[in-house]
Amino acid sequence: MLDAEFTTPGPTSDARIPAYLEALGIPGLADVHVHFMPQNVLSKVWGFFDRVGEELGAAPWPIHYRMPEAERVQTLRALGVAAYPTLNYPHRAGMAGWLNDYSRSFAAAHPQAVPSATFFAEPEAEATARAALEGGARIFKVHVQVGEFAPDQGMLDGAWGLLEAAQVPVVIHAGSGPHGGTHTGPAPVRRLLEAHPRLVLVIAHAGMPEYAEFTDLAEEYPGVHLDTTMVGTDYSQALAPVPEAELERWAAMPRKIVLGSDFPNIPHPYAHQLGALAAWGFGDPWMRSVLWENGARLMRLTDTGVGGA
Repeated sequence: MLDAEFTTPGPTSDARIPAYLEALGIPGLADVHVHFMPQNVLSKVWGFFDRVGEELGAAPWPIHYRMPEAERVQTLRALGVAAYPTLNYPHRAGMAGWLNDYSRSFAAAHPQAVPSATFFAEPEAEATARAALEGGARIFKVHVQVGEFAPDQGMLDGAWGLLEAAQVPVVIHAGSGPHGGTHTGPAPVRRLLEAHPRLVLVIAHAGMPEYAEFTDLAEEYPGVHLDTTMVGTDYSQALAPVPEAELERWAAMPRKIVLGSDFPNIPHPYAHQLGALAAWGFGDPWMRSVLWENGARLMRLTDTGVGGA
């Protein structure tokens, strides 16, 4: 724990999260890393995590919130999550359009959902991004490891240019953890930013395990943020512990760190993520920035809800 002003102890259970948010004086949680997917896609994602220990030699990854969609929506409401995206992502060509249709319909039906979208490395990428922006998408997801494509390839230049101009954030999974891929790592993202320096990127999992290199990018580029997804939790600390040097840097950049959870696909209760962040002892103002203010700014929320700001 680093020296800082008073930090309210984090919640020890999901039931205690609302009281914790009240103690911090924030209207809720603005979580930029939540997944709601068509059931056939979600079932495949859950199947992957069910096999992760056996196939990749990793620790078991039990899905803590394996429940029907309506129950997941209600769970987030009970937890105090005031705003969240759907963060779909394609693993092959031809998927992005109908995933975006699902995300748009979901946001229209659920007041706490922020309209979100995705695109894939295919000739239609720019048109897909343009249609999503015109349809009101306020946050995108790109998954380099699952999509198995380099984010800086020329085919995507038009899509990135649109997002840079619109200043719409993109949650990008580009770190080599929890599981790496051919195109993961900081180098392709650095090349992307050299071409599009005003992009608003949210680095999923704080770039795990390349924390230092992705923190460098957050310091160098005004639009680069790090999300907290699974960072500091028991699972991730066993897999890729955060170096003390990076914690010291994160303590000094409260506007660049933003709450992410990976709900529902997490092997622990939601409260565990909040408790891990609070345990760093960076102070209540830092926690308010991370848990509400930064996500609200990136997703363009009002003070009390999801409506445009």
